[in-house]
Amino acid sequence: MAQKTTLLDLSPREATAAREIALRYGNRPDALLEILHDLQHQLGFIPEAALPALAKSLNLSRAEVHGVVTFYHDYRREPAGRHVIKVCRAEACQSMGANELVGMIERYLKVKLGQTTADGAITVEAAYCLGNCALSPAVMVDEKLVGRVDARKFEKIVAECRS
Repeated sequence: MAQKTTLLDLSPREATAAREIALRYGNRPDALLEILHDLQHQLGFIPEAALPALAKSLNLSRAEVHGVVTFYHDYRREPAGRHVIKVCRAEACQSMGANELVGMIERYLKVKLGQTTADGAITVEAAYCLGNCALSPAVMVDEKLVGRVDARKFEKIVAECRS
């Protein structure tokens, strides 16, 4: 299980990254979503300890930054595996077998949604519409959308992630 990051754990690299990204956006508070997205892209997640640095750079309260990070499900607060697989749980995908697919995924990878495999290779998350309803059930592997996923196709995806 991943450990929580604390203010004392924030490396100079992470603090510098948070400040530099905010500066690229002119320290504009209205760019907070983009700043958080870039920070997560660079670090792999949004460290809790980065929030005070961002708040100070953007002249926002820590609570305002924290509220945004916790409101939007795409912002990760814990490190993820090398690959992130999002499984659509919306109604169209459910009607085409997404619930059964999730059960198979959890058994196959030996993790629940929101967890990372023991080897650190794959984090599996729920998503609530990937916009690929015509090709249900759908998953997103990192940034790549995959449709009509069944057990065989999922096993192939995992093999590619682990290679």
